[in-house]
Amino acid sequence: MSEQLGEKTEQPTPRKLEQAQKQGQFARSVEVQTVFVLLGVMCALSFTGAEMWRMLTGSTAAILGHLHDTPLSINSLQGSAWRGSLVFMQCTAPVVLSAMLGGLLAGAIQNRFNIASEVLGVHWERLDPVAGFKRVFSGRSAVPTVVAIFKMLLICALTYNTIKEVIGSPVFTSAVSLPAFAGFLAETSLKIALRLLLALGVVAAADYGYQFWQTHQDQMMTREEVKEESKGSEGNPQIKSRRRRMLGRSKRQMMADVTKADVVVTNPTHIAIALRYDRNSMQAPLLVAKGIRKNAAQIREIARQSGVPIVENKLLARLMFKYGKVGREIPAQLFAAVAEVLAYVYRTNPYRYYTQANTVAAPETR
Repeated sequence: MSEQLGEKTEQPTPRKLEQAQKQGQFARSVEVQTVFVLLGVMCALSFTGAEMWRMLTGSTAAILGHLHDTPLSINSLQGSAWRGSLVFMQCTAPVVLSAMLGGLLAGAIQNRFNIASEVLGVHWERLDPVAGFKRVFSGRSAVPTVVAIFKMLLICALTYNTIKEVIGSPVFTSAVSLPAFAGFLAETSLKIALRLLLALGVVAAADYGYQFWQTHQDQMMTREEVKEESKGSEGNPQIKSRRRRMLGRSKRQMMADVTKADVVVTNPTHIAIALRYDRNSMQAPLLVAKGIRKNAAQIREIARQSGVPIVENKLLARLMFKYGKVGREIPAQLFAAVAEVLAYVYRTNPYRYYTQANTVAAPETR
């Protein structure tokens, strides 16, 4: 029943997986990128937080300490704004760069450090409002909503006690120095961030597992698709069968032509070349058959049964096998060598070739 409905019951083939990778169809989760970005920000703050605090306090102290003797003019205001912007960029640059590297690393890990070449092009069908409306209100779009609700509940459950402790801390009801208050905020922020990272890690693992399963389900194939892909990659079975039949017929015809050959040149065992020459109808000797190993042995056996002379010439056999083609004249560079072989067999077998010449010429004299 599933076959009739065209259900996807077959595992994706390697070719299907390769095409999906090029099209960017791999499992990816936004929550994984969120975890990596948060982890990058936490690492940057852990390593540069103290230096950032010193830079901010030093810049603030310099501005407030000279505020009474700083003239209020456009140039002074521009200078103060420029110095403040430089300090701000120096403080935020490590955090921003760490967040970018975390996001890039998360994406690279999820796509296994491969580039989806086909995704880089322009796809106008993505601007279709109807398709976008269907994606927004489809059943699959409910999954991110459920994940967001679960994430919010988990974060609240893990951070509730820490936030309650922070709110009830005596630091808010007693006089403390600014460095002590800043240290308290840094410590509590780190606790909350660690719990947040733990919650997001659990959500990211669950979401990535679901995305991996969903992507695998989307890449499943029907039996008909597997058959069509097999035909496309390996060739149509009917065409392959027809080619085998044609090769079989051409081989049988080639072996049949060995009986009409004038000589078979051998290597002596690995290569066999059958040549035929008729001075009345041919301008050059014709290569009627060639073969190696088993085919060469078959050519030699047919030649022995048909009385075709067999001549051993290793160099000529190799050159003829490499450059000669069945059914065509021999290469011009080998004319002299082949002429010597033919002259030898004509001298050693005069009766055979005299009989053949008279048999061919007999119908012409009637």
